[in-house]
Amino acid sequence: MDQIQGSSCGNIFVRIYRFYRDGFRSMTVGRYLWLMIIIKLFILFFIFRLFFFPHLLKRDYDNDADRAQAVRSALIDNNRNQ
Repeated sequence: MDQIQGSSCGNIFVRIYRFYRDGFRSMTVGRYLWLMIIIKLFILFFIFRLFFFPHLLKRDYDNDADRAQAVRSALIDNNRNQ
């Protein structure tokens, strides 16, 4: 029991890394599923953002100070309305 908790087994982060590394090495179907998850997240966060969510602050305001002020006022006004 002392060997498990002692420094001979290494850092907790090293043990966690080894646990996941060994688990991913032995996966067969899991690799394919993780690949599908990563592709799906890429599509959701990058592709959709490019085509469906315009950059309104960049379009409506010329510099960073104006953009920051617009965000501050929107947050404050939204908080007052609730």
